[in-house]
Amino acid sequence: MQNNKPLTLLEISEAAHKRVMLISTEFMNGFEFIKNYPRSVTFFGSARTKENEKCYERARALAKRIVEELHYTIVTGGGPGVMEAANRGAYEGGGNSVGLTIKLPNEQLDNKYLTAKEDFHYFFSRKVCLSFSAEAYVFFPGGFGTLDEFLEILTLIQTNKIPKAPIILVGSSHWKPLENYFKEVLVKEKTIEENDLSLYTITDDEEEILKIIKEAPIRIGLKYNDDKSSDNPGKSPKKSLGPLSTLSKKFGW
Repeated sequence: MQNNKPLTLLEISEAAHKRVMLISTEFMNGFEFIKNYPRSVTFFGSARTKENEKCYERARALAKRIVEELHYTIVTGGGPGVMEAANRGAYEGGGNSVGLTIKLPNEQLDNKYLTAKEDFHYFFSRKVCLSFSAEAYVFFPGGFGTLDEFLEILTLIQTNKIPKAPIILVGSSHWKPLENYFKEVLVKEKTIEENDLSLYTITDDEEEILKIIKEAPIRIGLKYNDDKSSDNPGKSPKKSLGPLSTLSKKFGW
């Protein structure tokens, strides 16, 4: 019989501490891992895309050109589908093919084209590291997960929480209906500005994609203020957040 006895305050405190420690460890390990690849492009897209589909071959070919011609690292979530295609192209091009993998109840198999990987338990910490310091983000067609990642990065750039970087949406027939929704609903209802539509590029042209990536500035990760009290001389410094104190500086908490 299942024990439905309520947790005590001590048990809640201990469980919260363990969770915060795990989250902190994932962020720190993720940042330490990704900083070894200072010039990178992150690929997103459906895990369900099959090897014989056009999206797979396009992602594979594009990633191969990026590592061969621009010498950038390719970063993905390390799984199947579009992620595998991008890692495969990078691997075949002799470049760094990196995966930030996730542990799932029904285990997601890592693709076999990774030259290095870092495992995560939490989706949100993995997602932060996927967007941490890429020079460009390339989105192929996908489902809810891909849309979640696209809209979050779009929001972070729109609100200046991360430096502006190219967001490239590959597959016009897939992305144009979403853009039409932005134009016909969001802009008209004034929930976004019309110039927000310039924060991303929809294109199927490989040459244009390579040009955009080549011209993008090299990023150095998230900016942070090491001492918030320096802007307010009369204000006392923030107290340490324990295992998350270094992370808090990175995000300006």
